[in-house]
Amino acid sequence: MTPLKVLVLMHKDLIPPEKFDSELLESANWRTEYEVMKVLKKMGHQVEALGVLSDLEPIRKGLDAFKPNIVFNLLEEFDSNPTWDQHVVSYLELKKVPYTGCNPRGLTLARDKALSKKILSFHRIPVPKFQVFQKNQKIVLHKGLSYPLIVKSLIEEASMGISQASVVKDFESLKERIEFIHQNLDTDAIVEQFIKGRELYVGILGNKRLKMLPVWELNLDDLPDSANKIATETVKWNKKYREKYKIGSKPAKGLSEDDAHRIQSMCKKAYQALGLSGYARIDIRYTDDGKIYILEANPNPGIAKDEEFSISAKKADLSYEDVMSKILSLGLSWYQSRK
Repeated sequence: MTPLKVLVLMHKDLIPPEKFDSELLESANWRTEYEVMKVLKKMGHQVEALGVLSDLEPIRKGLDAFKPNIVFNLLEEFDSNPTWDQHVVSYLELKKVPYTGCNPRGLTLARDKALSKKILSFHRIPVPKFQVFQKNQKIVLHKGLSYPLIVKSLIEEASMGISQASVVKDFESLKERIEFIHQNLDTDAIVEQFIKGRELYVGILGNKRLKMLPVWELNLDDLPDSANKIATETVKWNKKYREKYKIGSKPAKGLSEDDAHRIQSMCKKAYQALGLSGYARIDIRYTDDGKIYILEANPNPGIAKDEEFSISAKKADLSYEDVMSKILSLGLSWYQSRK
């Protein structure tokens, strides 16, 4: 790839320091930003970081001063709102600047867990039954839903607000958990039919022609028998807990070639139905009797070296440099197709 001027867009608090102790990197919340910038520089690109909080003016100034060939978008929120990152991407489109990752419409559709499920259902893609509970409204459960249920934030990601208490088996527990989401996360809640099964992921690279990555699995086998096998905040982010119960990601075990193809095909349909582009990770539940349920689509997922997307790409013979190069190429080709 010809060397590019790459402006890496990120949260202002996640700009990596120029000097740090190497031991700090493993637990640093800016590790993704650091690893992406490091590999881009290694590939010969001219790289500059731009931190953003709640104002578009720094982006305008950064674009004018640096004149990038492409913006590498690592923003996950804007003004502390996880659903406003799509507006930043819309701004880049208005400025006619190429960017990496998902387009604004795809971000909008995927970020709303209820809206995305409605779209997937329309395309006959299996999703759990669900109901949305808005803030400041009476809690009344639809007759079509039966316990156990799982309660989540309608818009938050990274398992925020999800714990073992999120799986409920009676109305009192349901009401308590919905109120927890309303009060502590300040978002609407979505209640879904709890699907027992394996937690699988499929990474996808592409705009129209899609590269399907191997089916990946979150290993929860060593959790206590009393625990629900779900990706809670603790499971995802508590290092000591992960080490204690040997939690980690790995290639999905025991799947036949036909089963893996069936899962990838379903994820491909979901990606296309939601109008995603660039790259995404599709989260699914796979039951003991072989049923597939799409839980959610995650455009612009984590791409640190040790996260599911990157390590599953490595299994498909794509190095970290290959992944970054492909993400850049997809951003440039998306821009060209929209001119």
